[in-house]
Amino acid sequence: MRDQIQALRTVQSEHYVQGASTDMDVLACRISGESACVSVLFFRNGLALGSRDFFPRMGVDAPTPGALLAQFIAQYYVERAAPTELILEHAPEQPDLLGQALGEHAGHEVRIKTQVRGDRARFIELAGRNAEAALATRLASRQTLEARFADLARLLALPKPPARIECFDISHTQGEATVASCVAYGPEGPMKGHYRKFNIAGIVAGDDYAAMEQALTRRFRRAAEGGDWASPDLLLIDGGTGQIARAEQVLDALCVRDVPIVGVAKGPARRSGEETLVLAHGGGQLHPGSASPALQLINAVRDEAHRFAIGAHRRRREATRARSVLQDIPGIGPRRRRMLLNAFGGLAGLQDAGVEEIARVSGIDRSLAARIYAALHG
Repeated sequence: MRDQIQALRTVQSEHYVQGASTDMDVLACRISGESACVSVLFFRNGLALGSRDFFPRMGVDAPTPGALLAQFIAQYYVERAAPTELILEHAPEQPDLLGQALGEHAGHEVRIKTQVRGDRARFIELAGRNAEAALATRLASRQTLEARFADLARLLALPKPPARIECFDISHTQGEATVASCVAYGPEGPMKGHYRKFNIAGIVAGDDYAAMEQALTRRFRRAAEGGDWASPDLLLIDGGTGQIARAEQVLDALCVRDVPIVGVAKGPARRSGEETLVLAHGGGQLHPGSASPALQLINAVRDEAHRFAIGAHRRRREATRARSVLQDIPGIGPRRRRMLLNAFGGLAGLQDAGVEEIARVSGIDRSLAARIYAALHG
């Protein structure tokens, strides 16, 4: 497998790729049971731009490779223009009709090819090997994840492995721009479409208990009211007995029942694997140890909640600071402020820019750019 991946990297690292003088994507797939992978190699103007693997959802009745590629192409190129050529490992049904539809959407001719030779055949082979390696890795990862979910159910004496785990974390800088995160995990890994962040307001700066209470109240009020946010099968809280007590109060007040609550408290040396699991409602404490598959899963979910909270906090903090700096500059209103921050990727990028760079932003002349620069470096 390492040789296959290295061969792909060799092609991707070439500055100019022989045989790829036109814009084209090369697609191959692999299917195993109810799992599949589509691997795409991207070439533009003779340059290899890399690859990407996709794992489309499969039903019980798996499609043929050609049908899978056709379904993928129809969905993937709805949001982007197809290149001049699509080189496929397997022929779809009615390739001419599919190419015509893609061409109309892209505004230029799109040719679908399957019977190719030379360099294009080599590209197909590489894409196929990439799909095979990626699918094998995913299946192995899924088996590991299933084992961790099963061990978690055993450790916590749950009737069955949870289908949905949620974890909450709090992030702030000395009480500034406090944000709470909520991430969701299922048997197939992160459920990123269900991630939520809560901008916390109206509390004493730095009061993590109040921040957790506000976030949990906002999240579980929807579940209590029968909204579209169903309760999770397991609720993880980054914290110890104090945070757990606050979580119990919130769920009890909202009459949300049958949601197991577990606190994840760091060990004395704050090393991963030494966490204490605090069970709600006087259920005691557990010390699974670093070798525990259940604790490895819990730590992965907790770390993801931590990452998501920190990212959301930093964005909120930077936006707040940027507003406070820019709003005092005459001639900078909300629209220009947004344009400046978008142009430079935030306040830090704007601070690194010179007067001439700032003046290139639409609607900013050199005089205004100079005032902005002076305000940021005064």
